[in-house]
Amino acid sequence: MNRPFISLLLLISLSLACAYQPTAPDAQAQSLPSGTVLFQDDFAQPTTGWDRLQAAEGIMDYDAGGYRVLVNSLQTNFWSTPHKDFSDVRIEVDTGKIAGPDENRIGLVCRFTGNDYYFFLISSDGYYGMGVYTGGKAVLLGQNEMQQNSNIKTGLAVNHLRADCSGNTLTFFVNGVQVAQTQDATLAKGDVGLLAGTFGAPGVDVVFDNFVVLQP
Repeated sequence: MNRPFISLLLLISLSLACAYQPTAPDAQAQSLPSGTVLFQDDFAQPTTGWDRLQAAEGIMDYDAGGYRVLVNSLQTNFWSTPHKDFSDVRIEVDTGKIAGPDENRIGLVCRFTGNDYYFFLISSDGYYGMGVYTGGKAVLLGQNEMQQNSNIKTGLAVNHLRADCSGNTLTFFVNGVQVAQTQDATLAKGDVGLLAGTFGAPGVDVVFDNFVVLQP
């Protein structure tokens, strides 16, 4: 069964409103071999530049060797980035729900410009979606609705997510299996990051670990 996709609503907090101020562009010479590590973080130290937020609407912070995102508002996404600047990337992370509804959004972000970005999402009840957030609106790419996939581990299980943003080609892998691929030329470069959000129930509580950005 497919799930209708509800447009994403961004919660802009003071912490996030300092917005997109990336470091100087990271060198990505075309000669770099595929698989070269461009950035990585196991979140063991709370000094690597990710957003830190404590508010009634939720939490984003380093927590017990991971990065925790708790979203208490309805139809809301929290996103966080390490304030980098890349063009072509392969992003990977381990992630799992630790509490809250299975109907949620958990995923990766690439080419974040401060307003716009590509997103690669799963839910803890087994759905996935890939798309672009631009002009204040989220649009799925290559699909009309979030779709179910048996490679997504449900409930409290940990999933390994991979998002490739290479040229105009966007590819999404879950637990080593490709679930989606499409072409889009809206965004060329920007930050990388993490995202968690709610649908119709609050309390989505997610942890991320072993974040890595590689040359695709």
